[in-house]
This record gives sequence, C-alpha cells and structure tokens, in this order.
Amino acid sequence: MAGFLITVHLAPVSLVVAQLPPSASEDSLRGNPTKKAPANWFNLDRSENQVPGVSTEKAYQLLKDRPSKTVVVAVIDGGVDEEHEDLKSRMWVNEDEVAGNGVDDDKNGYVDDVHGWNFIGGKDGRNVDQDTYEVTREYGRLRKKYEGVVPAKVKKKEQAEYGHFRKVKATVETKVRELQEQTTSFSAFKTVYEEAREVIKSALGKDTLVADEIAALRATDEKTKRAQSVLLYALANDMTEASLKETEEYFDKGLKYGYNLAFDPRGIVGDNPANLKEKYYGNNDVTGPDASHGTHVAGIIAADRTNALGIRGVADNVRIMAVRAVPNGDERDKDVANAIYYAVDNGARIINMSFGKDYSPNKELVDAAVNYATSKGVLLVHAAGNDGENIDTASNFPTVKFGSTSRALKNWIEVGAASWKDSTDLAADFSNYGKNTVDLFAPGVDVHSTMPNQGYKDNSGTSMAAPVTSGVAALLMSYFPNLSAEQIREVLVQSTVKRREVRVNKPGEEEAGQESTIAFGELSKTGGVVNAYEAVRRAEELSGRQLAPAR
Repeated sequence: MAGFLITVHLAPVSLVVAQLPPSASEDSLRGNPTKKAPANWFNLDRSENQVPGVSTEKAYQLLKDRPSKTVVVAVIDGGVDEEHEDLKSRMWVNEDEVAGNGVDDDKNGYVDDVHGWNFIGGKDGRNVDQDTYEVTREYGRLRKKYEGVVPAKVKKKEQAEYGHFRKVKATVETKVRELQEQTTSFSAFKTVYEEAREVIKSALGKDTLVADEIAALRATDEKTKRAQSVLLYALANDMTEASLKETEEYFDKGLKYGYNLAFDPRGIVGDNPANLKEKYYGNNDVTGPDASHGTHVAGIIAADRTNALGIRGVADNVRIMAVRAVPNGDERDKDVANAIYYAVDNGARIINMSFGKDYSPNKELVDAAVNYATSKGVLLVHAAGNDGENIDTASNFPTVKFGSTSRALKNWIEVGAASWKDSTDLAADFSNYGKNTVDLFAPGVDVHSTMPNQGYKDNSGTSMAAPVTSGVAALLMSYFPNLSAEQIREVLVQSTVKRREVRVNKPGEEEAGQESTIAFGELSKTGGVVNAYEAVRRAEELSGRQLAPAR
C-alpha cells in the first residue's frame, strides 16, 4: 500500500462465476454477523466500557478544571476541510497574515497562508489530485538509461543502480499485469452480482434488498437459488454496492494513474522538480480536490468536543495546521520535506504523518527536515503502514531511522493499528508491525471521524492510529507544557497498556490464506496500546505536578 495509509475494502476479485459456492443458506449469513464498533470507541476505556480504547474520557475526568495551553498540530496530508462543522473552530489561524489580500504579510514566503499551505498546487489555483507511485517514477527515471542495455555491459559502478532499475521495472510490470487480470475477474463477478440482485428483487417484489429477507427467501427454481447464493456469499464477505464501487475505482486508478508511466501531473505545480532546494511554490488551498483522508485524520485529533455535533476528537485545546503534500498516489520527497519545514517554522509542536511509500529516492531531503524538526523540539508521529508486513525488514518511508548512521530518533513515534476487538483480533489484520521499529499500537479499525461537506464516516488504517496518538500527545503537551517533545514520547511509550502475552492473529496472513497467532509483544517495542489516562498519570509523575482527584 502506498500514499495514504487507509484500508480499501476490496471485493475478492479472484472469484469468478465458477468459483462461487453452489448454494448458500440462511446460516451462512447468520454465521458471519457484521458487528459494529461501539460509537466513540477509540476514546473509551477497557475497564469501564469493555472496549480497548485509549481512555480519553477517563483522562479528562482526571484533568477536570485544570488549565491548559493551546497546541498546534500539523496534519501533513491530502487536505483538510477547514469549513467542517466539527473542525472550523479548531483550525490554526496565522494571525500575522491578512486573508485574501494577495500579500505575504508575515514575510514567511507563503502568500495568504491563513490555515496552512498546499505544496501540490499551482499559483493559478489548480491542484494535483492523482499522481503516480514512486516505484513508477523510479522506473521512468531509470528507463531512459538502462532499457535494452545488455547486463554484461553495465559498468561496475552502475551495477547497484542497474539492479534497482530491474527491480522497479519488474514491480511495475507485475502490478500492471495483476491489475489487468483482477479487473477482468472483477468485471465478471460484478456482472453476476448485479444480475443476482435483479433476480432477487423480482423474487421478493421489492427494489430495496434487506439481508434477513434475502436469507429467508425460499427459492424454488435454480436461477433464483443461484442468485440467492451469490448475494448471501457477498453479504457474508461484507461485499456491498459501495465496496464494489470502491474496488472498481481502486483498479481503475492504479492502471490510469498509479502505474502509468505516461501520466505526470507535476506541471500543475509549476516548480522545478530537479531543484530539490526549492521551497516557495504551491498555493494556499489547504482543502484541495479530495480532502477526505486529511479531514478524517484531523477530526480524530481535534474535532470539537463541546459543540454536541458529530464526534469528539482526542485533544480539547488544539489547533490543526493543514499542510497539503500528499496526493492520491505517492507523495514526493521534496514536498514532504518542505511540508515539515513549513510546519516547524510556523509553530507546530506535533506533526502527524499518515502516509508512506516503498521508495524514497531523495530520502536525504526528508531526513534533513526531520532532523530540523527534532532540533526544534517537535514531535513527529508516523503511521506504520497497511501491508501486514514486518517493517524491521520491509520499507515504509519516511522511516524512524535516518542518515548514514541509522540513528533512531527520540522525537519520533511509529504507530501500528489496533482493533476494537480485544481478542485475537486486537492487532489489525492489515497493520505493519516491527519489534524494533513500531513503538506502539493505537485504535485504527472502524474509527468514526469527520469527512468533507459536514460528513462523518468509519475508516480503518494506520492512518487513523497515528492521529489517535497525535491527539493523546497534544493532550499531554496542552496540560503539561513543561514537558519536552522527547519527554512526551517517553510518557506515551512508557504508559501504554501492555498486552505482550496476548496471542493475536498475525497481521498480513489472513489475506495470504494463512492462519497463525503471535504474541502481541512481538509486534512492537512496547507490546502495548497507547492510553491517555495512563499517560496523564505518568506525565504527572514526570513533571512533578501533583493533580488532585477531579471533583
């Protein structure tokens, strides 16, 4: 998975008509009930609510009537809907900038950056929406040099680069072939599914289909039985019209944009891609053409807890600085580095990064920006990724380690995704993990948060787990302003609710058709889930600030 670290519910496209079960019964549906996550679960408490949330509400009971300071959290993402009912009062405002006057009032190099900045937009107001994956760009860059070259004639000093070329070429060609095959299989299944819906609509005499009625239908002819079987199978596998549409879009975008060597939207931005030191490009449109991911992330951190609307974010005294640098595709290292510099220079104390990719050709740019943020006392929170892989060995850039010495950062938190099911499913089946790389886990399955145009939606991914952690970090910085970013990180790590010995399904194996369990403690450094209540207690001890019991 690349770019945004949110899961896409893909229909099992490898299934074609002949592979569908010959029959299905009412029990096949009832045996796979879709249990919903409790509302606000990520803020709830294990002991009080029987859900492994981060105990936010319990933490605020402890902090009741305590003073706090506003903390700015930068969300480097695909855009944030600053007009959302649950976010507009929580957006960072650059007080030194006069909105809409076309002047760089604060002389920071960015004109009218009232709520943040957009590094993937042009001066003419256009914005990059779709982009290629980094592996595609790497293939395109090296193809000019190595395509058709006889391996034996490659110079010794170029052997490593040539090997990299062959790897990225094989990856792109394989992905394109797989997407084409999956698209064919998907189209066949979609046709069968749509025909089955029409048959069952006719059999039931209604246009709206309900799961229980489909299951209870006593079909007598083979055509209806077959259609019922198809729909029951789809329901049992959480396949809906919405998920089928999502799957179709996923395949279409991969072929049309992600792995398409001929696609290059960078001209929209108007920068010089070869000038890696260039900074002052882009525009002030922090919403962009698709703010769904960033708006969801921002809501988890900061949705207004007092307005009785929608949801409650984790942090109550926080402002969101929106920095747009991540398209639907892979972010570029130059943009990520500039986004970090912008966030730090304009007052962010925490930077949330719910994105990642497999390749980073200009990693040194991001490393330098991360090092700068660390030197300024800024906490960086990064999503571990959704490939179900061990990132102690696999790549998910930007990384927790940087520079030639591979020195681990003390202001960096790498976050895996946990489920609301406090059992063998505690670790999300898609989450990346790593005993030496991932610091902790946080709620990242069925997290309800804000969406553009006053919407709300459940999403899953380490993209959700990272902002839960950023929210807890912001809460701590707000109520314990004397603690440094490094100390806040230590508090979060030390105060996790330990689940080391719990046997959980190993991430990544369900999709591969395997089944095995692993100790939760083998998936991260702490073997724990972030917890606001325990973090507040630990921060109290560390800061020496005695908090009396809340009245």
